Amino acid sequence: MDSTPTTAWRLVSHHGFAEVKQQITNGQNALFTLRGWQPGEVIADFSAGSISSEPTYLTVQVGEDKHITLQPEFLQYINHSCEPNVFFDTTRMQLVALKEISTGSELAFFYPSSEWEMTQSFQCYCGKAGCLGEIRGAAFLSNEAVTRYRFTDFIQSCLAKKADKKVA
Repeated sequence: MDSTPTTAWRLVSHHGFAEVKQQITNGQNALFTLRGWQPGEVIADFSAGSISSEPTYLTVQVGEDKHITLQPEFLQYINHSCEPNVFFDTTRMQLVALKEISTGSELAFFYPSSEWEMTQSFQCYCGKAGCLGEIRGAAFLSNEAVTRYRFTDFIQSCLAKKADKKVA
């Protein structure tokens, strides 16, 4: 007999290629794909719903003092994972598959891939072998961790500046 606990979800909203579901036990929302994706495939185009100079837990950083809310809005339900399967390409404004994604999978991205210093750090409980624990933003990642992830163009430029300062 399999005693693995199963998570119960309720459907919140349907969006063509994906649906938002809410975990019944804790009320957390997540975005699940309704089809499979191959690495490099564009899952969705997105745009800036609003632009702010200050980050919030719902924004994605696209510049030094430039943070956007995502449109379509349901993309905000893509949660963090230390083993992400999607990436927000903020230069092309596209959500891209990082690896093969099966139908029914939760879409997850690596928060520091688009955030230099997060406004609200948190303890990650993704349970993946390489889980980083506290998630604070790309500014706080080890050199080893940096080599494991894809970063937005803006975060790559910040990482390069940080590396240049260490050399100087």
